[in-house]
Amino acid sequence: MTHSILLDLDGTIVDSCPGILASCLAALRALGHEPDETLDVRRFIGPPLEEIMQHLLRSYGDDRVGEAVTAYRRHYGDSGYLGSLPYPGIGKALDEMKQSGLRIYLATSKRETFASRILEHLNFATYFDGIHGSVPSGELDHKPELLAHIVAKHDLSPSSSLMVGDRRHDIAGAHAVGMRGLGALWGYGSRDELETAGADRLVDTPADLARIARSMLNGNP
Repeated sequence: MTHSILLDLDGTIVDSCPGILASCLAALRALGHEPDETLDVRRFIGPPLEEIMQHLLRSYGDDRVGEAVTAYRRHYGDSGYLGSLPYPGIGKALDEMKQSGLRIYLATSKRETFASRILEHLNFATYFDGIHGSVPSGELDHKPELLAHIVAKHDLSPSSSLMVGDRRHDIAGAHAVGMRGLGALWGYGSRDELETAGADRLVDTPADLARIARSMLNGNP
């Protein structure tokens, strides 16, 4: 049976914080605010963009979430996506997983078009058997719906698949479709967040990812 691994993007494959921060600041300015340049957005990375903007606008008493999202995506599509840096060792991990015969899929809450651009920019796109993210209709914004879509589209067996991500949403999404969830500790979520979410196992560094993923998919706890 072919095993499959589904990977989150932000906080798992790339440190996207610099680009996300630049686009958040641009969005807030577009709505007439004067944000602090040292704004810490790391704790917001992972959930759907609408949730991030709700958090950021709350301190201004502003509820124009839709306008902020539009402004963010305009800036991100122009230049923000280029501010995504691969975590050290993640390229080698992708190569090891591909060479071992795993089918690899991207499962991100980021817009699918932006995710594809990032992977192509980093020369990672060829490792993936499918690149999936949120779409304009909003129907795939949340991980359970996104993972169910990937499972159905590629006829995956959840028991022979593994979701890897750095936030609770990744673990919850995996469990919602009958998959195990592997928590990545180098991303934006804490060990406590991932353990509380019920991660089946944790991985410390990208260098350990391929080995642990293969071990879990081969039936080891």
